[in-house]
Amino acid sequence: MTGSLIRIAQMLCALLLANVALAPASAVSLSVEPLATCVLPAAASHDSRALFARPDWFNCTKPQQDWGPGSFWVISNPLTLRGSTEEPLRLRMGSLWQRAVVLHILYADGHIASFRADQQELTRRIQMGALVEFALPTRTAPATRLLWRVEDSANLRGLVVGPKLVTRSEAERETLTLTAVYAAFLGLCVALIVYNLALWKVLRHRFQLAYCAMLLCLAGYAFSSSGALAWLLPDIANNQRITVNYVLLAWAAAAALAFSRSFFEARIFQGWVGRVTEIAMVAMLVLGVVFLLLAPVAIRTLDPIFSLMFVALTAVVVPFLWRAWRRRSNYLWLFALTWASPLAMAVLRISANAGLVPWNFWIDNSTVPAMTWEALLTSLAIAYRIRLLSIERDTAVRQEISTRRLAETDPLTGLLNRRAFLEQAIGRAADQQLLVVDVDHFKQVNEAVGHDGGDEVLRVIARTLRRATPPGTLIARMGGEEFVILADARVALDAEALLAAVRSAPIRAGGHRQHRQLHRSASRQDRLAAAVP
Repeated sequence: MTGSLIRIAQMLCALLLANVALAPASAVSLSVEPLATCVLPAAASHDSRALFARPDWFNCTKPQQDWGPGSFWVISNPLTLRGSTEEPLRLRMGSLWQRAVVLHILYADGHIASFRADQQELTRRIQMGALVEFALPTRTAPATRLLWRVEDSANLRGLVVGPKLVTRSEAERETLTLTAVYAAFLGLCVALIVYNLALWKVLRHRFQLAYCAMLLCLAGYAFSSSGALAWLLPDIANNQRITVNYVLLAWAAAAALAFSRSFFEARIFQGWVGRVTEIAMVAMLVLGVVFLLLAPVAIRTLDPIFSLMFVALTAVVVPFLWRAWRRRSNYLWLFALTWASPLAMAVLRISANAGLVPWNFWIDNSTVPAMTWEALLTSLAIAYRIRLLSIERDTAVRQEISTRRLAETDPLTGLLNRRAFLEQAIGRAADQQLLVVDVDHFKQVNEAVGHDGGDEVLRVIARTLRRATPPGTLIARMGGEEFVILADARVALDAEALLAAVRSAPIRAGGHRQHRQLHRSASRQDRLAAAVP
């Protein structure tokens, strides 16, 4: 059932991503307009109408991140996309760490519409994908330019990132597509958490709990970073929502290290590799707590520390993968494939945070596809690990049974030995009957046909007694040529018939048919304890 869910999730994600990637260029060009921006540091004397009239005051070449924190004006290029009553326009842009944003919209007739959004209002404007959306009022005259006043921006990724104009139908299509992608990921996380908790209830492997903790953090991160948390808690400050993203991603990394620590064989994490991994795990947990407490006042300091910690996390992974390769771990190949996607995602995110690559919506949301791949492959790795553990368990059980059988059986005849017979016989319910079978003059048999022939005689007697007695009868070789038979007193057990069966059993030893004399003694007792001294 879980395998089917996983395949459905894979197909759904593939179809949705293909839908986004393969959208016709003509349709996109008619419904989406990416916007270029220029920046001007804010001054008290600035006014929106004057700035609309002087776009040459703005710097269009300096990267936004290079301006540092503070308050700024950001102006767009002239707008070409036109809205209508049926298809009004929407402005969409990435969500960033800032106190407030004021949007001014200039129309061709000179009218300026303005909207101010503080942190709570930004939260209420969040759409799926954590995109902030403003609806542009429809007027007879078209909108010609946009102007933002960004107040107290931390400028970690930029001032205004990924701005674009879209039609209402395009905005709805984007929201529906992203909702399906995030819902598929969250559904996958829930299914895997339930499945692994059910397995843990039976198998009790520590790595299953660590895996569930990682999935829980990733599901929480996806719920927050997608913008769904803003829909659930519309009055939360947007910067608080971003803080939740940091915290859950750090804790997910700690849980991933804990999973790795308990998933691989113990020999992989012996010595300094294990200690370094544990230190990194604790550091990521502490980092999440520090963000909860200090992010509102020290985000500019904490954000680069966060990126450096993920660089260190990547460096921690390499040694234990190397040792797993050197020590021929059974799980290395699948685990390496599992970590490839999150590591690539971490490199992209770190590069974007450092300004080495420009902001991109899919890089900013790369956690979802990367963690989908990681969750699916990790579930396969867990299944593979459980299979190997079950093979080891079955082998151990077989060895234990074999050892117990050797300890309880006579190696020559395969019957119970004296110790096993007494353990099973004493305490049997109801009255029992005990028969003792002894081979007379067995020494002469050994002298006539040799010890190998004598051993064959004993084996034939043992086989004959097993065939001639009913199920549930205890038969044992007590030593030498003496055998005992213990059965319920209510079972018809004819001693003469047993002796006749033994006497008539053919024995070939040394190419000659052997004859033997058997002495029979049988006694019936109320309890075995009275029959066995």
